Amino acid sequence: MMTRLKLTAGLAAVALLTLAACADPVADPAPKSGDPSAVSFDTSAKQQHITSAEVDSIAAEVPAAIRDSGKLVVGSGSAGGGLPPLAFTADDNKTPIGMEVDIAYLVSSVLGLTPEIQTTSWENLFLGLDSGKYQVGISNIGVSELRKEKYDFATYRLGLHAFEAKKGSGLSIKGPADIADKTIAVGSGTLQEAILLDWNKQNLAAGRAAATPKYYQSATDYYLALESGRVDLYLGPNPTATYHVATAGKTEIVGTVSSSYPVQGLVGVTTKKDNGLVKALADALNAAIADGSYAKVLRKWGLSAEAVPKSLVNPPGLPKDKQK
Repeated sequence: MMTRLKLTAGLAAVALLTLAACADPVADPAPKSGDPSAVSFDTSAKQQHITSAEVDSIAAEVPAAIRDSGKLVVGSGSAGGGLPPLAFTADDNKTPIGMEVDIAYLVSSVLGLTPEIQTTSWENLFLGLDSGKYQVGISNIGVSELRKEKYDFATYRLGLHAFEAKKGSGLSIKGPADIADKTIAVGSGTLQEAILLDWNKQNLAAGRAAATPKYYQSATDYYLALESGRVDLYLGPNPTATYHVATAGKTEIVGTVSSSYPVQGLVGVTTKKDNGLVKALADALNAAIADGSYAKVLRKWGLSAEAVPKSLVNPPGLPKDKQK
Protein backbone atom coordinates (compact mmCIF):
# COMPACT_ATOMS: atom_id res chain seq x y z
CA MET A 1 0.00 0.00 0.00
CA MET A 2 1.29 3.44 -0.89
CA THR A 3 2.20 5.73 1.99
CA ARG A 4 2.14 9.46 1.35
CA LEU A 5 3.43 12.14 3.70
CA LYS A 6 1.92 15.55 3.06
CA LEU A 7 4.08 18.63 2.94
CA THR A 8 3.23 22.25 2.19
CA ALA A 9 5.27 24.40 -0.12
CA GLY A 10 5.49 27.05 2.58
CA LEU A 11 7.21 24.59 4.89
CA ALA A 12 9.39 22.74 2.41
CA ALA A 13 10.62 25.58 0.26
CA VAL A 14 13.54 27.78 1.12
CA ALA A 15 14.58 30.61 -1.14
CA LEU A 16 16.63 29.39 -4.09
CA LEU A 17 20.34 30.10 -4.16
CA THR A 18 21.75 30.38 -7.65
CA LEU A 19 25.30 30.13 -8.85
CA ALA A 20 25.14 33.79 -9.69
CA ALA A 21 24.93 34.47 -5.95
CA CYS A 22 28.32 32.92 -5.26
CA ALA A 23 29.84 36.36 -4.65
CA ASP A 24 27.88 36.55 -1.39
CA PRO A 25 27.13 32.99 -0.30
CA VAL A 26 26.45 33.81 3.34
CA ALA A 27 22.94 32.62 4.06
CA ASP A 28 19.58 32.41 2.40
CA PRO A 29 16.55 34.25 3.74
CA ALA A 30 13.91 32.36 5.66
CA PRO A 31 11.26 30.73 3.47
CA LYS A 32 8.40 32.97 2.55
CA SER A 33 4.95 31.79 3.50
CA GLY A 34 2.23 31.49 0.91
CA ASP A 35 -0.83 29.50 -0.01
CA PRO A 36 -0.17 25.83 0.73
CA SER A 37 0.52 23.74 -2.32
CA ALA A 38 0.57 20.06 -1.39
CA VAL A 39 3.62 18.01 -2.20
CA SER A 40 3.77 14.34 -1.29
CA PHE A 41 6.47 11.85 -0.44
CA ASP A 42 5.77 8.48 -2.00
CA THR A 43 7.48 5.81 0.10
CA SER A 44 6.10 2.82 -1.78
CA ALA A 45 8.39 0.29 -3.45
CA LYS A 46 6.43 0.37 -6.72
CA GLN A 47 6.50 4.11 -7.27
CA GLN A 48 7.06 5.52 -10.72
CA HIS A 49 10.46 7.03 -11.37
CA ILE A 50 10.66 10.24 -13.38
CA THR A 51 12.52 9.76 -16.64
CA SER A 52 13.34 11.69 -19.79
CA ALA A 53 13.72 10.85 -23.46
CA GLU A 54 16.95 9.27 -24.65
CA VAL A 55 19.18 11.73 -26.51
CA ASP A 56 21.22 9.83 -29.09
CA SER A 57 23.99 12.43 -29.34
CA ILE A 58 24.52 12.36 -25.56
CA ALA A 59 24.26 8.57 -25.35
CA ALA A 60 27.04 8.40 -27.95
CA GLU A 61 29.36 10.19 -25.49
CA VAL A 62 29.21 7.27 -23.04
CA PRO A 63 32.33 5.06 -23.13
CA ALA A 64 31.73 2.05 -25.37
CA ALA A 65 32.08 -0.58 -22.64
CA ILE A 66 29.33 1.03 -20.56
CA ARG A 67 27.14 1.74 -23.59
CA ASP A 68 27.42 -1.86 -24.78
CA SER A 69 26.48 -3.21 -21.32
CA GLY A 70 23.19 -1.32 -21.45
CA LYS A 71 23.33 -0.38 -17.78
CA LEU A 72 24.72 2.24 -15.45
CA VAL A 73 25.95 0.79 -12.15
CA VAL A 74 25.23 3.36 -9.44
CA GLY A 75 26.68 3.24 -5.94
CA SER A 76 24.50 4.63 -3.17
CA GLY A 77 26.14 5.00 0.23
CA SER A 78 22.85 4.73 2.08
CA ALA A 79 23.17 1.40 3.85
CA GLY A 80 21.40 1.02 7.18
CA GLY A 81 18.07 2.51 6.16
CA GLY A 82 19.42 5.56 4.37
CA LEU A 83 18.83 9.26 4.67
CA PRO A 84 15.34 10.43 3.63
CA PRO A 85 14.43 12.08 1.36
CA LEU A 86 17.74 11.58 -0.49
CA ALA A 87 18.11 7.80 -0.51
CA PHE A 88 16.35 5.40 1.83
CA THR A 89 14.42 2.14 1.96
CA ALA A 90 10.82 1.90 0.77
CA ASP A 91 7.91 0.44 2.70
CA ASP A 92 8.97 -3.08 1.72
CA ASN A 93 12.20 -2.54 3.71
CA LYS A 94 14.42 -3.44 0.76
CA THR A 95 13.81 -1.26 -2.31
CA PRO A 96 16.01 1.87 -2.55
CA ILE A 97 14.02 5.05 -3.21
CA GLY A 98 14.55 8.77 -2.83
CA MET A 99 15.59 11.87 -4.70
CA GLU A 100 19.02 10.54 -5.60
CA VAL A 101 17.63 7.23 -6.80
CA ASP A 102 15.34 9.20 -9.10
CA ILE A 103 18.32 11.21 -10.36
CA ALA A 104 19.97 7.90 -11.26
CA TYR A 105 16.91 6.86 -13.27
CA LEU A 106 16.69 10.29 -14.88
CA VAL A 107 20.31 10.43 -16.03
CA SER A 108 20.25 6.82 -17.20
CA SER A 109 17.15 7.43 -19.31
CA VAL A 110 18.81 10.25 -21.25
CA LEU A 111 21.83 8.01 -21.80
CA GLY A 112 19.69 5.08 -22.98
CA LEU A 113 20.85 2.94 -20.04
CA THR A 114 19.13 1.03 -17.24
CA PRO A 115 20.28 2.03 -13.74
CA GLU A 116 21.46 -0.68 -11.39
CA ILE A 117 21.35 0.76 -7.87
CA GLN A 118 23.72 -0.88 -5.42
CA THR A 119 23.44 0.16 -1.78
CA THR A 120 26.61 0.21 0.28
CA SER A 121 28.25 2.07 3.15
CA TRP A 122 29.71 5.55 2.67
CA GLU A 123 33.29 4.28 2.97
CA ASN A 124 32.76 1.37 0.59
CA LEU A 125 31.13 3.66 -1.95
CA PHE A 126 34.46 5.34 -2.64
CA LEU A 127 36.31 2.04 -2.65
CA GLY A 128 33.81 0.84 -5.24
CA LEU A 129 34.35 3.92 -7.39
CA ASP A 130 38.12 3.43 -7.16
CA SER A 131 37.92 -0.22 -8.22
CA GLY A 132 35.35 0.31 -10.95
CA LYS A 133 32.66 -1.69 -9.17
CA TYR A 134 30.45 1.39 -9.40
CA GLN A 135 30.55 3.51 -12.54
CA VAL A 136 29.03 6.48 -10.71
CA GLY A 137 28.21 7.48 -7.17
CA ILE A 138 24.98 9.36 -6.51
CA SER A 139 24.95 9.78 -2.77
CA ASN A 140 25.01 13.41 -1.57
CA ILE A 141 28.70 13.69 -2.50
CA GLY A 142 29.79 17.29 -2.20
CA VAL A 143 32.31 18.72 -4.63
CA SER A 144 35.59 19.44 -2.88
CA GLU A 145 39.05 20.33 -4.09
CA LEU A 146 40.46 17.27 -2.35
CA ARG A 147 37.96 14.87 -3.93
CA LYS A 148 38.55 16.39 -7.36
CA GLU A 149 42.05 14.95 -7.27
CA LYS A 150 40.55 11.44 -7.61
CA TYR A 151 37.03 11.96 -9.00
CA ASP A 152 35.10 13.90 -11.62
CA PHE A 153 31.81 15.63 -10.77
CA ALA A 154 28.72 16.59 -12.76
CA THR A 155 26.72 18.82 -10.42
CA TYR A 156 23.00 18.37 -9.85
CA ARG A 157 22.16 20.01 -6.51
CA LEU A 158 23.10 22.92 -4.33
CA GLY A 159 24.65 21.85 -1.05
CA LEU A 160 22.72 23.59 1.72
CA HIS A 161 22.53 23.47 5.48
CA ALA A 162 19.31 24.61 7.15
CA PHE A 163 18.55 26.48 10.33
CA GLU A 164 15.54 24.74 11.84
CA ALA A 165 13.47 26.42 14.57
CA LYS A 166 10.36 25.65 16.54
CA LYS A 167 7.28 26.41 14.48
CA GLY A 168 6.17 30.02 14.91
CA SER A 169 9.51 31.16 16.29
CA GLY A 170 9.56 34.33 14.22
CA LEU A 171 13.28 33.85 13.55
CA SER A 172 14.91 34.59 10.21
CA ILE A 173 18.57 33.71 9.67
CA LYS A 174 20.30 35.62 6.90
CA GLY A 175 23.82 35.95 8.31
CA PRO A 176 26.01 35.98 11.42
CA ALA A 177 24.19 38.84 13.14
CA ASP A 178 20.98 36.80 13.25
CA ILE A 179 22.49 34.04 15.41
CA ALA A 180 24.05 36.38 17.99
CA ASP A 181 23.23 35.27 21.55
CA LYS A 182 21.20 32.28 20.29
CA THR A 183 21.62 28.70 21.53
CA ILE A 184 22.18 26.42 18.56
CA ALA A 185 22.26 22.63 18.41
CA VAL A 186 24.93 21.36 16.02
CA GLY A 187 26.88 18.17 15.40
CA SER A 188 30.40 18.07 16.79
CA GLY A 189 33.15 17.99 14.17
CA THR A 190 30.78 18.74 11.28
CA LEU A 191 30.90 21.35 8.54
CA GLN A 192 27.87 22.91 10.23
CA GLU A 193 29.85 23.36 13.44
CA ALA A 194 32.69 24.98 11.47
CA ILE A 195 30.24 27.49 9.99
CA LEU A 196 28.78 28.25 13.41
CA LEU A 197 32.23 28.83 14.91
CA ASP A 198 33.22 31.04 11.96
CA TRP A 199 30.09 33.13 12.39
CA ASN A 200 30.80 33.45 16.11
CA LYS A 201 34.23 34.91 15.28
CA GLN A 202 32.58 37.41 12.94
CA ASN A 203 30.06 38.38 15.61
CA LEU A 204 32.71 38.85 18.30
CA ALA A 205 34.81 40.96 15.91
CA ALA A 206 31.76 43.13 15.28
CA GLY A 207 31.03 43.55 18.99
CA ARG A 208 28.06 41.18 18.98
CA ALA A 209 27.43 38.28 21.33
CA ALA A 210 28.45 34.82 20.17
CA ALA A 211 25.96 31.99 19.76
CA THR A 212 26.18 29.08 22.19
CA PRO A 213 26.63 25.69 20.53
CA LYS A 214 24.95 22.66 22.11
CA TYR A 215 25.88 19.06 21.33
CA TYR A 216 23.67 15.98 21.63
CA GLN A 217 24.06 12.27 20.92
CA SER A 218 21.33 11.67 18.34
CA ALA A 219 18.89 13.36 15.99
CA THR A 220 16.09 12.54 18.43
CA ASP A 221 17.91 14.43 21.18
CA TYR A 222 18.47 17.43 18.91
CA TYR A 223 14.82 17.63 17.99
CA LEU A 224 13.59 17.18 21.55
CA ALA A 225 15.83 20.05 22.62
CA LEU A 226 14.50 22.21 19.80
CA GLU A 227 10.84 21.43 20.42
CA SER A 228 11.18 21.92 24.19
CA GLY A 229 12.85 25.32 23.79
CA ARG A 230 16.21 24.27 25.28
CA VAL A 231 17.82 25.50 22.04
CA ASP A 232 16.71 28.22 19.65
CA LEU A 233 17.95 26.57 16.46
CA TYR A 234 19.30 23.37 15.00
CA LEU A 235 21.80 23.67 12.16
CA GLY A 236 21.90 20.53 10.00
CA PRO A 237 21.65 19.31 6.38
CA ASN A 238 18.80 20.94 4.48
CA PRO A 239 17.34 17.71 3.02
CA THR A 240 16.94 16.05 6.41
CA ALA A 241 15.57 19.27 7.88
CA THR A 242 13.02 19.45 5.06
CA TYR A 243 11.95 15.87 5.68
CA HIS A 244 11.67 16.42 9.44
CA VAL A 245 9.62 19.58 8.99
CA ALA A 246 7.26 17.68 6.69
CA THR A 247 6.81 14.59 8.83
CA ALA A 248 6.88 16.00 12.37
CA GLY A 249 5.04 19.27 11.74
CA LYS A 250 6.51 20.98 14.81
CA THR A 251 9.41 22.93 13.29
CA GLU A 252 10.20 25.20 10.36
CA ILE A 253 13.20 26.15 8.26
CA VAL A 254 14.13 29.78 8.92
CA GLY A 255 17.23 30.13 6.74
CA THR A 256 19.91 28.25 4.86
CA VAL A 257 23.65 28.54 4.33
CA SER A 258 26.00 26.96 1.82
CA SER A 259 27.38 23.60 2.91
CA SER A 260 30.80 24.70 1.62
CA TYR A 261 30.71 28.19 3.16
CA PRO A 262 32.21 30.59 2.20
CA VAL A 263 31.91 29.18 -1.36
CA GLN A 264 28.68 27.82 -2.79
CA GLY A 265 28.40 24.11 -2.03
CA LEU A 266 27.49 21.80 -4.90
CA VAL A 267 26.62 18.11 -4.96
CA GLY A 268 27.65 16.05 -7.95
CA VAL A 269 27.19 12.74 -9.71
CA THR A 270 30.64 11.32 -9.06
CA THR A 271 32.79 9.10 -11.25
CA LYS A 272 36.41 7.98 -11.31
CA LYS A 273 38.67 10.72 -12.66
CA ASP A 274 39.35 10.75 -16.40
CA ASN A 275 37.24 7.67 -17.17
CA GLY A 276 35.48 9.54 -19.97
CA LEU A 277 32.01 9.55 -18.41
CA VAL A 278 31.61 12.94 -16.76
CA LYS A 279 30.74 14.98 -19.88
CA ALA A 280 27.94 12.57 -20.78
CA LEU A 281 26.61 12.80 -17.22
CA ALA A 282 26.60 16.61 -17.26
CA ASP A 283 25.02 16.74 -20.71
CA ALA A 284 22.33 14.28 -19.61
CA LEU A 285 21.56 16.39 -16.56
CA ASN A 286 21.37 19.54 -18.66
CA ALA A 287 18.99 17.84 -21.08
CA ALA A 288 16.77 16.91 -18.12
CA ILE A 289 17.00 20.47 -16.78
CA ALA A 290 15.95 21.83 -20.16
CA ASP A 291 12.93 19.53 -20.58
CA GLY A 292 11.62 20.04 -17.04
CA SER A 293 12.01 16.46 -15.82
CA TYR A 294 14.81 17.46 -13.44
CA ALA A 295 12.56 20.01 -11.74
CA LYS A 296 9.88 17.33 -11.33
CA VAL A 297 12.32 15.11 -9.44
CA LEU A 298 13.21 17.88 -6.98
CA ARG A 299 9.55 18.83 -6.48
CA LYS A 300 8.67 15.19 -5.83
CA TRP A 301 11.03 15.14 -2.85
CA GLY A 302 10.45 18.70 -1.58
CA LEU A 303 13.95 19.87 -2.58
CA SER A 304 13.28 22.52 -5.22
CA ALA A 305 15.33 24.94 -3.09
CA GLU A 306 18.43 22.94 -4.07
CA ALA A 307 17.89 23.15 -7.84
CA VAL A 308 20.79 24.26 -10.04
CA PRO A 309 20.29 26.11 -13.34
CA LYS A 310 23.00 24.07 -15.06
CA SER A 311 25.12 20.99 -14.43
CA LEU A 312 28.79 21.93 -14.26
CA VAL A 313 31.82 19.70 -14.66
CA ASN A 314 34.30 19.97 -11.77
CA PRO A 315 33.45 23.50 -10.57
CA PRO A 316 35.24 25.07 -7.59
CA GLY A 317 34.49 23.07 -4.45
CA LEU A 318 35.06 23.02 -0.74
CA PRO A 319 38.64 24.28 -0.12
CA LYS A 320 41.15 21.70 1.09
CA ASP A 321 41.58 23.40 4.44
CA LYS A 322 37.84 23.01 5.10
CA GLN A 323 37.65 19.31 4.14
CA LYS A 324 36.48 17.05 6.97
